[in-house]
Amino acid sequence: MIVSLNNPVLVLNRHWQPVHICTARRAFSLVCLGHALVVHLDGESNFSTHDLQSWIRSSRNDPSLEAVRTVNATFGVPQIIVLSLFDRLPKKEIKFTRQNVFERDNHVCQYCQKRFDARELNLDHVIPRDKGGKSSWENIVTSCVRCNTRKANKLPTEANMFPMREPKAPVWRPFMCLAERSSRRRAYPSWRFFLDLEPAMVEMSG
Repeated sequence: MIVSLNNPVLVLNRHWQPVHICTARRAFSLVCLGHALVVHLDGESNFSTHDLQSWIRSSRNDPSLEAVRTVNATFGVPQIIVLSLFDRLPKKEIKFTRQNVFERDNHVCQYCQKRFDARELNLDHVIPRDKGGKSSWENIVTSCVRCNTRKANKLPTEANMFPMREPKAPVWRPFMCLAERSSRRRAYPSWRFFLDLEPAMVEMSG
């Protein structure tokens, strides 16, 4: 039960735009207070919404959902909720961290354009620090160990190595918030309708 209540739940504003990721415990609280409805994927592309009582009735025998058991009832843990009144999009600045640079670049070395596990990646200053380069979104890219060693402290023109994309500060996405908090990036297939997720991030049901 504790694990289930800590599961991530995607939060949508009333226009069905993703704005946050909270725990199942927080999601149940919002639904109980009438501030949100549970959103459930029925079939491949149809969604239904439920208040608390409707959700308890409809989810109690759904084998695709993890269950919460109380003294009086057993019901499913929601994966998505939609807020009843909130209609804005949050404005957030993403913290400049090693993990978030990897997330921005999709764990792809910006020089050889190959994907690596995080433990095989480094951060590279496009303009080396000893040549005036700063540690910022605009001057740091993801690189594999081999490319990082090869480029060393050379300028891109000196090494003939150029990033595949111009580095810049990323736009805040709800999933990056989850990735920053947890090294276990977990998502659900139902989230694909609202978030642009990498296949490896999606936890398949069944």
